[in-house]
Amino acid sequence: MSDETQSENTLKAWQAAAADIQIDGRAFINGQRSDSLSGETRPTINPANGNEIAEVAYCGADDADQAVNIAREAFESGMWSSMAPADRKMVLVRWAELIESHAHEIALLETLDVGKPIADTLNIDVGAAVRTIRWSGEAIDKVYDEITPTPANCLALVTRLPLGVVAAIVPWNFPLSTTAWKLAPALATGNSVLLKPASNTPLSALRIADLAAEAGLPAGVLQVLPGSGGSLGKHIALHMDIDGLTFTGSTPVGKQLMQYSGQSNLKRTFLELGGKSPNIVFADGNLELAASSAALAVFYNGGQTCTAGTRLIVEESIMDEFLPMVIEHSKAWMPGDPLDPATVMGPMIDSAQYQTVCDYVAIGKEEGAELLFGGNAVHEQSGGFYYQPTIFSGVNNQMRIAQEEIFGPVLAVIPFRNADEAVQIANDSIYGLAGAVWSRDINTAHKVANAVRVGTMGINNYFGGDITVPFGGFKQSGNGRDKSMHAFADYTELKTTWIEFE
Repeated sequence: MSDETQSENTLKAWQAAAADIQIDGRAFINGQRSDSLSGETRPTINPANGNEIAEVAYCGADDADQAVNIAREAFESGMWSSMAPADRKMVLVRWAELIESHAHEIALLETLDVGKPIADTLNIDVGAAVRTIRWSGEAIDKVYDEITPTPANCLALVTRLPLGVVAAIVPWNFPLSTTAWKLAPALATGNSVLLKPASNTPLSALRIADLAAEAGLPAGVLQVLPGSGGSLGKHIALHMDIDGLTFTGSTPVGKQLMQYSGQSNLKRTFLELGGKSPNIVFADGNLELAASSAALAVFYNGGQTCTAGTRLIVEESIMDEFLPMVIEHSKAWMPGDPLDPATVMGPMIDSAQYQTVCDYVAIGKEEGAELLFGGNAVHEQSGGFYYQPTIFSGVNNQMRIAQEEIFGPVLAVIPFRNADEAVQIANDSIYGLAGAVWSRDINTAHKVANAVRVGTMGINNYFGGDITVPFGGFKQSGNGRDKSMHAFADYTELKTTWIEFE
């Protein structure tokens, strides 16, 4: 199903396209596809049926060393780092246009690799990547340096310079959009980048690297190395010739990467990590919209979302009225074949994540929470890893299902009596990534939103925001920011030049 011939958005058409698609699983090094130095490969598996999609290069420390050397040479040559900002802009804008013109192919790769519904990869993920790269490209020649106030015989210049060689390690739940969040500002600011996609979802990152070269990105500026997080990722994080490291993933791994920075060259390390996000509903909120959004907040992408609203904190007086509404909306999130355009929730990424969800549902029952809805595997005959949307009530915030990130379609419902208690429950977490509050009272909404310690807070919405606003967390949800002009700061160094006149 090429983007030129795509005419039918049907399950049958997408199945035919999946059967015909040609996949190159080689790494992307020095502007072209390359086997790993060892020749080793690993299969990438379709979560919808457990079948192998393709063999992918399995890169190791030697590949990383080679890639870093190439990236360093490219950076020092100035062919990208010293290119005129307006010219770098044109490369990124062309890259965004090429991704957009290959939208159906890239969406299909993402769906096969991740199990995300094709409606989401085509209409959300690809579009988000295009907007991120295009916006970042357009911003390149609109970033100004500074002249500070000085005595008349002095001139002080404050300039932003690229870090140098930046490594980006991205997760498996949103590989395409997260890759764009990292690559766009890193490249826009003149860095060379080594990208390590998650070992089980490398396909979209490899494909858009081809398109970056086609857009005119000089060879050596971008390398894409599939491989193990435990070995390749560790080697990258300890590498003495990498100047910056950006990572999206779990909090335990993020902590390890920060330690590796200290053990090596103190490379700047910024992290977007886990969450256990509170979704707070007051009695005076729009309950119908809040209920539909509560289901969306936790079941979108099968709950495999760092910002998922997995703690639904509900005012006691409306609990009996509100929970049936949430359950009714949750019925629309039953998982299905991700190639079906009607599917809204696909499978878990793999058997390990599926088992994690099963284990936490058992833990919730053991802790005394009441299973209101779901709680079972489905479509087991498919060979895929499907699990029902699941809701627990009677949860207190000390239960493991309220404190620990499950990364699956499991919702914990917690009651509160007043705004102070709602804020206390919301903040009683090691995480601080996202959240929302639902109330028609502007005072309540703003006071609660301001008091909850998270990086992104919605008022009468969930998952709000776009490329123009920063994204990141408080506490053990990380540091640094993706998106917006604030992301440019993570990939640059500030330099002061002080001039005195005779």
